[in-house]
Amino acid sequence: MTSPFRRPPGDAVGEAWTARDVRRIGLATLALSAVVGAFLGFVGAFGLSDYPVYLRIAYLTPLAVACGLVGFMSYWLAGLLSPAAGRWIRAALGSLLCFLPIGVIVWLTTGLLPGVSLNPAELPRYVGTSLVVSFAMTFLAVALTPPSEAELRKPGAGDPPERFLTRLPVRLRTAEIWAVEAEDHYLRVHTSAGQDLILLRMADAVAELGGQEGMQVHRSWWVARAAIADARRADGRATLTLKNGVEAPVSRTYAAELRRRGWI
Repeated sequence: MTSPFRRPPGDAVGEAWTARDVRRIGLATLALSAVVGAFLGFVGAFGLSDYPVYLRIAYLTPLAVACGLVGFMSYWLAGLLSPAAGRWIRAALGSLLCFLPIGVIVWLTTGLLPGVSLNPAELPRYVGTSLVVSFAMTFLAVALTPPSEAELRKPGAGDPPERFLTRLPVRLRTAEIWAVEAEDHYLRVHTSAGQDLILLRMADAVAELGGQEGMQVHRSWWVARAAIADARRADGRATLTLKNGVEAPVSRTYAAELRRRGWI
């Protein structure tokens, strides 16, 4: 049975975040929001200095976390709407997506404070303040958070390393590296321009190909992500079909990691 990819291969900048990216970036955003919220509560920001410090912190900390969650989801949505955009453009777009709902959330929660009643006439002021704060917090979060795995794969980052290319015949050095297959003491290198044998250990080839997006899928196979045309599962085993029609088996050792990456 054919198993469709959850992400199209080769779409470097626009790839969806992995589960690890979501956990790492999401938790970092929420942690930063909690710290900022507690600090603002401690100093009595937004005209709250007349309230006890414990009440200010209890009010602003969860509010900041909720707003941080909205901001994180907006940044993620900005990546879906503009997959080719860089981190800072995504931050700007994410800020534009989140400032209005955040302004409404802040305005609504002011009604939880003692002695405060909601006044619709004040909503534009909260939204305006939210626009400034959303841009500041989003850009701060992007600046302090390392890029995701997908964002690190910029154009050119998937090019084969020069050291590996020099091992190939001249006619193959400008081709795309699709796969490496172990044959006795040799490796058969499958490329977009054909294939050939080189004398090299699989472990050394995998190490040299570390700069290209791909992974070892079997003790005898390394496959580039962009080379995969199809993935099938049958009898508890998976098989990757390359663009040249060659089939690469997936061993149980590597199947879990391929599923995590969305390859199968």
